[in-house]
Amino acid sequence: MELTELISTIENVPSFQRLREDLRRRDSRHTIGIAEGAKAAALTAIARDWPGPVVVVAPRPQRAEALAEQLAVWLGEPGRVLLFPERDALPYERLAPGRETIRDRLRSVFALAAGDRQFIVSSAVALAQHTLSPEDLSRATISLQTGQRLDIDPFLRHLGQLGYSVEPLVQEAGEASRRGGIIDVFPPASDLPIRIELTGRQVESLRLFDPATQRRVSAIEAAIVGPAQELLVAHAQTGIAALRGLDYSGCSPELRERFQEELSLLKDGLTFRDRHYYVSFLAAAVLLDHAPPDALLVLDEESDLEAATEEAHQQADASRTDLEERGDIPRGLPSPLAPWSRLREAFGRSPHVISLSRWATGEEPGAARLPFSVPGAYGGQLRKLVDETVAEARRGRRFVIVSQQAPRLAELFTEEDMPVAIRRSVDVAPSGLTLLHGFLPEGWKLAENGTDVTLLTDTEIFGFKKQRRPAAPKSINREAFLAGLSPGSYVVHVDHGIARFAGLVHMAVDGHEREYLELHYAEGDKLFVPTDQLDRVSRYVGPSDREPHPTRLGSGDWQRAKQRVRKAVRALARDLLALYAAREALPGYAYPADTAWQAELEASFPYVETPDQAAAITAVKRDLETARPMDRLICGDVGYGKTEVAIRAAFKVVMDGRQVAMLVPTTVLAQQHYETFRERLGAFPMRVEVLSRFRSDAEQRQVVEGLAAGGVDIVIGTHRLVQKDVSFHDLGLVIIDEEQRFGVAHKEHLKKMRREVDALTLSATPIPRTLYMALGGIRDMSTMETPPEERLPIKTYVSEFDEHLVREAILRELERGGQVYFVHNRVHNIEMIAAKVREIAPEASVSVGHGQMDERDLERVMQEFVQGKTDVLVCTTI
Repeated sequence: MELTELISTIENVPSFQRLREDLRRRDSRHTIGIAEGAKAAALTAIARDWPGPVVVVAPRPQRAEALAEQLAVWLGEPGRVLLFPERDALPYERLAPGRETIRDRLRSVFALAAGDRQFIVSSAVALAQHTLSPEDLSRATISLQTGQRLDIDPFLRHLGQLGYSVEPLVQEAGEASRRGGIIDVFPPASDLPIRIELTGRQVESLRLFDPATQRRVSAIEAAIVGPAQELLVAHAQTGIAALRGLDYSGCSPELRERFQEELSLLKDGLTFRDRHYYVSFLAAAVLLDHAPPDALLVLDEESDLEAATEEAHQQADASRTDLEERGDIPRGLPSPLAPWSRLREAFGRSPHVISLSRWATGEEPGAARLPFSVPGAYGGQLRKLVDETVAEARRGRRFVIVSQQAPRLAELFTEEDMPVAIRRSVDVAPSGLTLLHGFLPEGWKLAENGTDVTLLTDTEIFGFKKQRRPAAPKSINREAFLAGLSPGSYVVHVDHGIARFAGLVHMAVDGHEREYLELHYAEGDKLFVPTDQLDRVSRYVGPSDREPHPTRLGSGDWQRAKQRVRKAVRALARDLLALYAAREALPGYAYPADTAWQAELEASFPYVETPDQAAAITAVKRDLETARPMDRLICGDVGYGKTEVAIRAAFKVVMDGRQVAMLVPTTVLAQQHYETFRERLGAFPMRVEVLSRFRSDAEQRQVVEGLAAGGVDIVIGTHRLVQKDVSFHDLGLVIIDEEQRFGVAHKEHLKKMRREVDALTLSATPIPRTLYMALGGIRDMSTMETPPEERLPIKTYVSEFDEHLVREAILRELERGGQVYFVHNRVHNIEMIAAKVREIAPEASVSVGHGQMDERDLERVMQEFVQGKTDVLVCTTI
């Protein structure tokens, strides 16, 4: 999607031309009033040709990420936009930052110091977190070029002082390795690692290589290697000396010894596991200290920046006081954040500053209001959208529509005698309509001096914001598979069983030298597998962390194990033969292809479909359009998008006039699904109901009568749905959520239903029999292994009850805008526990939910939690 022409239109508006000219003057400071949705487009028009770097500071991390994504779209150059992220540890916490976080922070520092024409986007708190000073960066940067002298051992020691970890294989930024006269190093500022090949002590060649395949990409003549951490210990001796005067009164002897030992290691320039902990206290600079004179600084809502920074300082002070009182840290540790006065001073040093404000009217001193306004919203009323757009476009106004549903919109405009082609770039025509297939978060209207342009996105058209679809992941190739194997890891050979991978070896057989995988089996047996037979070998994936027992070659153990599996599969097949033979014999129902409404429903999904989710949706639709009863298992973790697959399948069935029943194991889950289905399907003429104890007897009777008469299209219910008084007018699809939690009698009823209708089973933890059926091909299965974007891995800690630990966990979740389940499986004292949680974390709103509550009260509690009105839900395992 190319938006350059639209940006050029904005640039030619007089108010933008005046602003661009004013910014070229030194000490130019401007407050710009502008609509929220137009900030990224306006900033691109103002600064895309700026001769130096552009630093954009947003109040919150989420806003910074959104601005970075929008700027990449408007610029059409994703590589020009860098995100300067926050370190994700709480103040004074020893949690190690992720390597990607450190890489991105250092990459921004290097780009700004070098004066590159990059857009660097930061949140206020990320900006306040200390980093390398310009002096440290300059002294620590190593220049390499072919032909120069390089002593290997001193060079590797120097890399260690710069924060590089020496590994057997370089795969991530901040790693280095040595193999004889070859040194690999991956500087954070580089997109690819560098291979240094030496002859004696002379650099023979410098090459960039692919970390996945370890193969050369290109030769280079020179390279820059910068620090891999934000703290250079050799240059922080003054700060280390200050920390030696900490007050350890109230701390345990073990803690005192730990801090003193770590400070001694820091003083000597040695590395240790928690060295990252001291970066916040010893690094003295902020990102803007690296800004060159020609940098442009953009402050997004300056008052919000100050509020976010002060809030972070208050939280840091509260954490320090709490930890000092508990004796978990010594007294006297400095603040891990630069104060607002320090940031304001850095802002004042910048000669070119723009302050964006949604409230500025342009009448304030030094302020101007750019001619953007908020366009009208249609909330899914496509006919109104088409009628108004066609009428205004014919009067000479210009419209640009960017939508994920461009094909459907093109059909609607064609019906109104205004054919419009779907383009990849904005039309240069001064009036009319341009339709692009793509994503933008918000639209705007620009009107000044004869220019009249309205940009509409899915936010205005459908009433939702959908994230940009990420690029599809690259397929794993042979080299990537080999690079992912490390000596000592376990593999499985399809014919010979489990072995330990020892490495790659070169052997000559019959005069031909080939590369082999060396596999070690039990009792010293070895097997050499040619690398062109990698399809016979796979990584070992076991059910636990215990190491497997390697197979003994020639013993028959592996063949006997495979034979046992075959016998189990055959026994299972005999048990299920009657049921699934009947399903195959019965004529199924083939649903027609997707309708236009199906496309509109899918366009309203506010998240990005993961590759696995998209594949599951396609498979389910294919099953429904085939004249064979569907029986598909969707297996995926919580939050991976199984419900959306069910919604789209249900919608397809209802669109053909048939009914859908969704069975869930608990009342609370039924209510949650009911709310989700109603929200997603509310714009369409279909009736969704729920059968559970949250409904009165009279309401349940109405639902049952509606199912029998055909008035209810979709019903979501617990075991109440499989009772004898419930019948359907024309049932087409049964969706079963977490089948393993239903009783034996209910499962028998479900089996009978499967003989006659399409069935879709959703599960995060399928029972072994269900999984056997899917893996054996008896039932179809789709797996969702790709987590949604920004989904974090689950971390589990086992500990005695600790009020401070509970408070820390709750505050961490509230800081990121999340919610907390506090599970307590004792109803008799759950209110006492809730009161304790309120005492521990008075900042959080706390509610209680359990199965013995009145149905209406429990429904209210759950709805408030789902709507985000409650921070912590103290509950049983409901």
